Amino acid sequence: MDKETIIARLRGRESQAGAGRSDFDLNPEMERSAKLVPAAVLVPLVERDDGLTVMLTQRTDHLAHHPGQVSFPGGHVDPGDDTHEETALRETEEEVGLHRRHIDLLGRLDEYQVRTGFAVTPVVGMVKPPFDINPDSFEVAEVFEVPLAFLMDPANHERHSRDYQGQTRHFYAMPYNGYYIWGATAGMLVNLYHVLTEPKPEEPIEP
Repeated sequence: MDKETIIARLRGRESQAGAGRSDFDLNPEMERSAKLVPAAVLVPLVERDDGLTVMLTQRTDHLAHHPGQVSFPGGHVDPGDDTHEETALRETEEEVGLHRRHIDLLGRLDEYQVRTGFAVTPVVGMVKPPFDINPDSFEVAEVFEVPLAFLMDPANHERHSRDYQGQTRHFYAMPYNGYYIWGATAGMLVNLYHVLTEPKPEEPIEP
């Protein structure tokens, strides 16, 4: 899918009410948190010469939430954040050192509820090189990029499972060159795939 089509699909998009994206999609029997903490992440699409990539971070192992996991830059909504977009941009600057002047915000994916008690709004942005990054070494072990074409190939949308606290937990995973992209991050990427590939109501379905 070309960049112009992606931008047209995402520009101004809001989260779809009742979409119900969550860790519970594949685990309906799991207990949900009574109260969810609002959060936002940036889904950064980087314009490289050989095609779009997705910027991701490897979290450090000592963090309280999701240590060592691959994630998008982001975090909980602060009282001073007027919008989820502001949260995503602020957290990206703090975690990765990527300044907002390089980011063209496009739209939102559907809210994603995480088993650990967060309601995450993913905000998609187009990132224009050249840019500098300066990762926060306390939170971020590594910043890396994965070709968007790989992540949007449904053949790479694997379903894995593991035992956790006496239950079998099912989740999406997209292993790539030694990086294990899974859980909420993979679930949001599956949502991005659906947004980019499923026909809009006004679009005819190809015979």
